Amino acid sequence: MEKQVFIKKSNGETELFSFEKLRNSLLSSGATKQIVEIIVSKIQPEVFDGMSSNEIYKKAFALLKKDNKICASRYSLKRALFDLGPTGYPFERLVAALLKEKGFETQVSVILNGECVTHEIDVLAEKDGNVYAIECKFHSDAKRGSNVRVPLYINSRFLDIQKQWNINSNKKTHLKQGWLVTNTRFTEDALNYGKCVGLTMLSWDYPKNNGLKANIDTLALYPVTTLTTLTKKEKHQLIDKNIVLVKELANANKILKNLGISDLRIGKVLNEVEKLCF
Repeated sequence: MEKQVFIKKSNGETELFSFEKLRNSLLSSGATKQIVEIIVSKIQPEVFDGMSSNEIYKKAFALLKKDNKICASRYSLKRALFDLGPTGYPFERLVAALLKEKGFETQVSVILNGECVTHEIDVLAEKDGNVYAIECKFHSDAKRGSNVRVPLYINSRFLDIQKQWNINSNKKTHLKQGWLVTNTRFTEDALNYGKCVGLTMLSWDYPKNNGLKANIDTLALYPVTTLTTLTKKEKHQLIDKNIVLVKELANANKILKNLGISDLRIGKVLNEVEKLCF
């Protein structure tokens, strides 16, 4: 029987550790059941009361990386999203790319006039004549979530823009809906308010089976911060060059070479890119 231990979550709360959750997260990375059980069996005796969830993650990641780097890349996705910071722009690029894969035309950082004031919209997406104004709330700290004040604010901005957009006879499209996307989580009040006013809400794991994680995995649109073959410094050098997605490295030998990466390592990076995304 697996022992009962209480661990400290990234948001500071304490909860009973679930070995089943650990198994499921490892399985969702593509690891085999056999490897998952080996990893769990090695971690189990090392888990103690008060241990942080981050320490457990690091142990599981290191063990998984030894067996399968591609699975380790997928397993690191949640942390990789935090590593996109400190600014929110790379996260906005990622959200726009996800929508583009779903058939939307997208623009990032768009200035729009409202009825009352001017607003900067993180992502503007259009499909079938309908336009969606998307606000991206990026947090580099897992403790930060979005409470009800965030959708209240976002909805008021959307309504101001919508009034101005839809009375403009020069517009050939209809500004239909506001969206709110975050890499962490919403409070229950935030979700209830969003449902009530018709905001589309997207977080790490909401809606169930269709959240940020599920969409990134399904579309294989991983951020460069998931790669195990690059250093943290190299990842941020790529982000500084506006390369946010792993897929963008498929034909980037020259860019990687300019970072001072050897031909041998470039080969390893491109092999990881290929296996992760194609």
